[in-house]
Amino acid sequence: MKMSKITTVGCAFVALIPAVILAGDGTNANWPSFRGPQARGVVEGHSTPTTWNVKTSENIRWKTEIPGLAHSSPIIWGDRLFVTSVVTDDDNPYLRVGLYGESPDHPEKFDHAYRVMCLNKNTGEMLWEKTAYRGIPKVKRHIKGTHANSTPATDGKHVVAMFGSEGLYCYDFYGNLLWKKDLGLLDSGAPDLPEVQWGFASSPIIHQDRVVVQCDANNGSFLATFDLADGKEIWRTPREEAATWGTPTVHVQKGNAQVLVNGYKHIGAYDFATGKELWKMRGGGDVPVPTPIIANDLIYITNAHGRQAPVYAIRTSATGDISLGDGETRNTHIAWARLRIGNYMQTPLVYGENLYCCRDSGIFAVYEAKTGKKVYKKRLSGSVGFTASPVASDGKIYHTSEVGDVFVIKAGNEYELLAQNSMDDITMATPAISEGTLFFRTQHHVIAVGN
Repeated sequence: MKMSKITTVGCAFVALIPAVILAGDGTNANWPSFRGPQARGVVEGHSTPTTWNVKTSENIRWKTEIPGLAHSSPIIWGDRLFVTSVVTDDDNPYLRVGLYGESPDHPEKFDHAYRVMCLNKNTGEMLWEKTAYRGIPKVKRHIKGTHANSTPATDGKHVVAMFGSEGLYCYDFYGNLLWKKDLGLLDSGAPDLPEVQWGFASSPIIHQDRVVVQCDANNGSFLATFDLADGKEIWRTPREEAATWGTPTVHVQKGNAQVLVNGYKHIGAYDFATGKELWKMRGGGDVPVPTPIIANDLIYITNAHGRQAPVYAIRTSATGDISLGDGETRNTHIAWARLRIGNYMQTPLVYGENLYCCRDSGIFAVYEAKTGKKVYKKRLSGSVGFTASPVASDGKIYHTSEVGDVFVIKAGNEYELLAQNSMDDITMATPAISEGTLFFRTQHHVIAVGN
């Protein structure tokens, strides 16, 4: 097994001081869960880089080798960065990216170490790493996936990591295990082909003093919340749903919080306090992955596996069954809907007045966020796939291909490619942004990119 290595560029080494944890300002420093606060993928307040070069270290602040295989994204609070990984004795575990239609899974009949790691955000130094679980995986993974697809979450005191059938784990900022939960076997594979396994991917989120998990599986789906302090289950609501891979989002309106979820049979919202269903709809793709996002008092939900490939803009005041009838594109609760434009893997982005979408084939499309009117469409690349979701800052949109090409696009109504930078490695995870620095998780490293 390889040990992690660190290359620090352009800054002095900073010694570890365990007692010091910088809280951050909550806006520019902290990126606490998948795609940042409420999965928006947007942070402002600092200048972010346009160009960089990993090979020459241009605008590379540090680069730290991470053992194992994972598609989970980095999260950040203050001066701490957290990632997860699954480590084996195989230094080069099999991973196949690209555009292909087969669905082969990858059985691995040997021990895996499911790990949570903490790095110094400023230097890349590994502060601690803990093994949450060790054993033979309970489910197989797709050859394009990993056993650590779920991004962890933090509130500045706790770090929660989800490993699907291997459980839910909560640590403090010093790596002490506070509690763990066995959520049972989660059959996260093709709903019509039980022998095909793809692996779990929904990420936990933290709101107030609770952890929220969406566990949609072919053998019984549910949404649940747990007490952040001790892991005690607060409520669990069954869902009539097949396996899905999206992360839930909590939205607060007029003091009331609702948990928003993507789905195939059941797109909807639940009361955060009680788990009671608030609204629901059908009409999604059969393999929903993108996370719901909120802007303009609208909830944007999309998926693209299946005939409809919809994008829905749902009013935050929605109640009851809001499903559209045949041929409908709007109703009392849905401001607009468009078919055959949805995202398969990527969570879309609302930045300024526009909604930015990118399909796994590299078709980048922009729509007016309030109306759904098309602004423009552009193919970024025709030969590689896209899985990571876009993020934005400083008037720029960053979109990363599976082979590690990062397209830096100027936000606005006309397509303008500002730069195309290579991460020099496979890159499936969505980057994080903190105080003007982008943090990319590649297959082998975490890399900090900043001016």
